[in-house]
Amino acid sequence: MALIAPLMDGPIDLIGDIHGEIDALRDLVERLGYSESGHHPDGRRLVFVGDLCDRGPDSPAVVAFVAGLVEAGQAQCVLGNHELNILRGERREGNGWFFEHDHDKEEGKFLNCATVPADMRSPILDFFSSLPVALEGPGLRVVHACWQEDVIGLVRTEADGDTSISFERWEEELHDRLHAEGIFAAAETEQAEFGALLHEASARIPMLPNIATLDQARQMANPLRVVTSGVERATAAPFYASGKWRMVERVAWWNEYESDVPVVMGHYWRWPVPVDRAAFGKAGPDLFDGAPFDEPLGARQNVYCIDYSVGRRFQERLKGGPFQTRLGALRWPERELVFDGL
Repeated sequence: MALIAPLMDGPIDLIGDIHGEIDALRDLVERLGYSESGHHPDGRRLVFVGDLCDRGPDSPAVVAFVAGLVEAGQAQCVLGNHELNILRGERREGNGWFFEHDHDKEEGKFLNCATVPADMRSPILDFFSSLPVALEGPGLRVVHACWQEDVIGLVRTEADGDTSISFERWEEELHDRLHAEGIFAAAETEQAEFGALLHEASARIPMLPNIATLDQARQMANPLRVVTSGVERATAAPFYASGKWRMVERVAWWNEYESDVPVVMGHYWRWPVPVDRAAFGKAGPDLFDGAPFDEPLGARQNVYCIDYSVGRRFQERLKGGPFQTRLGALRWPERELVFDGL
């Protein structure tokens, strides 16, 4: 299987991160003019940018819907970091729906989420394994989180690769190098010195350079991490997010993107209305730096982020609504945005 596959020809509608929000998906697909079977009267087809699952009320239904369209030739889909976690057996917040023992049930955040029947786990893994990490046509590129030419070049070397095997090989190579260079040992010394304080928001934590070096290397030395979850670099000062002090931060890679070929991606939590980002658990810099929600990004204004944060509807439900987040689609080549519920 080619990890970078050809993008289908003709007009398409690219749909952002869905995160188990099956009702939003069905509403948006109908608004775009598709039948339940995925047919469009004008011959349009769908492209999904990944993160189909986790957090929302019915991830199994979303995966089944998208898989059916892909298998029928009505759609394409790239692998997101949430699908990659499940492929690797990584239990993360919000993906308990897939595992025999749902670790999310104890948290109380993801109420009444549908779990997958045991006999459907293998078909879901087969579908995720079949997905490329990027799509490429002469006039458009699609990736979940990042298109950097040098990273994409490394992914291309896996011409007939298996995503999981390639990922684990790069992880092992990195692990061996970090041990040989003493980076693991140096980071462990810093972790031992600060211990539990690294998980206390009120603690005063200095910049820890070895932890920063380790965390940056873990992200950036594996090309499949980069394309599915983006670029991270050491930050000027540590910040607290998602339960720990962090020494690296996401980087707006699109400001360094120099190609004339447009890129469509998801992943980065764009907001269709002004919100308090901290209230949704987002610390660190605002990568969009105040850019309007419908504006393309980057030095050439040709990178489009279509993740409009529908993956945080679980928080809006806990607060009793209303929904400010949206599931978005970008019509191509028209470059027009369409949202669910509007």
